[in-house]
Amino acid sequence: MKKEWRKHEKNIYVPKGKPELINIPPFKYFTIKGQGNPNNKAFEEYISALYSLAYTVRMSYKWDNPPGGYYEYTVYPLEGVWDIADKTKYVEGVLDKDNLAFELMIRQPSFVTEDLASNIIELTKEKKPNKLLEQVEFKTICEGDCVQILHLGSYDDEPQSFQLMKEYCTENNIKRISMKHREIYLNDARKTKPEKLKTVLRFQVEQEYSI
Repeated sequence: MKKEWRKHEKNIYVPKGKPELINIPPFKYFTIKGQGNPNNKAFEEYISALYSLAYTVRMSYKWDNPPGGYYEYTVYPLEGVWDIADKTKYVEGVLDKDNLAFELMIRQPSFVTEDLASNIIELTKEKKPNKLLEQVEFKTICEGDCVQILHLGSYDDEPQSFQLMKEYCTENNIKRISMKHREIYLNDARKTKPEKLKTVLRFQVEQEYSI
């Protein structure tokens, strides 16, 4: 049976439109780091590099010797962990997109090993050259306890959803660990009207205890 993240992992990728606490286990990813305005043309090259790898893995069942344990699946969505590049220039309440740091990633199925990932990167360099492939890493990331919400609408309206998440944390005695946050893009911004965009917003937290 084909593994489809929208159907089989709804709690992770299709959350509710209100904040909730969730524990995210370790997953494997191809990742790449950068900084700057995501509206710049150069940002698309980072995305292109990751998707070229993801689809090479997806089509590897056609190889003469397919990867061991291969199973049919839907390619996972693009994700991004966002932070401030130069915190000395940060002004609370003001978003300077040119001062953003990011780590973009696409989750990989469980059968992808370190060796297979290395082979995929080298093969993709040959067939779909992209200088950013040199910067790609394959890693396991465990987010652990997080608060998340499904944000509907423009990326510029995300502060409204973050405010709901902040209020949820206060009400439930939960502490946000850092100002980094994760975004999971459930549709293509190039083909979707801003008001129709669906984005999972998530940040890591820890429970606060009173003595």
